[in-house]
Amino acid sequence: MSATLEYQAKDYKSELKPIWCPGCGDYSVVQGIYRALAAIGRPPHEIAFISGIGCSSRIPGYTTAYGFNTVHGRALPIAQGIKMANPDLLVLAAGGDGDGFSIGGGHLAHLVRRNMDITYIVMDNQIYGLTKGQLSPTSQKGRQTCTSRFGSLEEPVNPLLYMLAYGAHFVAQACPTDLAGMAAIIEEAIRFPGFAFVNIQSPCVTYGEEAQQMKGLKAIQESLKALGHDPADRLAAMDLAQQYGTKMHLGVFYRNPEPPATYEQLVRERQAEQMKNAAPRERILDLFIKK
Repeated sequence: MSATLEYQAKDYKSELKPIWCPGCGDYSVVQGIYRALAAIGRPPHEIAFISGIGCSSRIPGYTTAYGFNTVHGRALPIAQGIKMANPDLLVLAAGGDGDGFSIGGGHLAHLVRRNMDITYIVMDNQIYGLTKGQLSPTSQKGRQTCTSRFGSLEEPVNPLLYMLAYGAHFVAQACPTDLAGMAAIIEEAIRFPGFAFVNIQSPCVTYGEEAQQMKGLKAIQESLKALGHDPADRLAAMDLAQQYGTKMHLGVFYRNPEPPATYEQLVRERQAEQMKNAAPRERILDLFIKK
């Protein structure tokens, strides 16, 4: 790995111009990602950025890292395959609330239990933005959209509580209302040795409700650090996470003070153990020849 050069945020910015709606929160999110990567200091060719489908899933194209824009909801399986194939890569995945908690929701529990060293950034705006404002998994009950004309009958997914209940070892939330804080949280998530989840409340200026725009989010935001929250306390984190949708707590909800070994570490240990009794390479074919 390279560690001699110093990188700046601009070194991770590609020449491709973002085409989000003017005022979209994702503009700030990608800036926060640039800052976080610069603080980490890994060169772009040592980073792989994987996404699904949606407004936020365009982010890999706006970076100079390796990028893969996959199909809807499938960013995490691809990210896991890449990490297993090349464990030395810094692997990040990005998507929206629909991409991550609807069609892709089934992958989350399994990535958590494997604890692969992947950072998953979800831009949560409680709506399907790219496909014109349909109800999403995190839309609040009663919300009227083009697919819920009389108001949603469904209880929303709580991303923070889901991830904590699954057993994730790092769970945090950020918002473009605090760009510096958001960049710091993303950096901390990347540095965490294992799977890390960051939920970012990123306003959709086209289909989002007024309460979900910058002004509305500022009115309900609270710093977990200012509240005196101990990120090592999982039960306290779960209690705070239950306020999702009414309060926007910014910071680290839970960080395991004694993170377990990652899946890729365990694989390497198993490989080393098995190699002790492995046949010499020149005799591999003998194993398939009948005596």
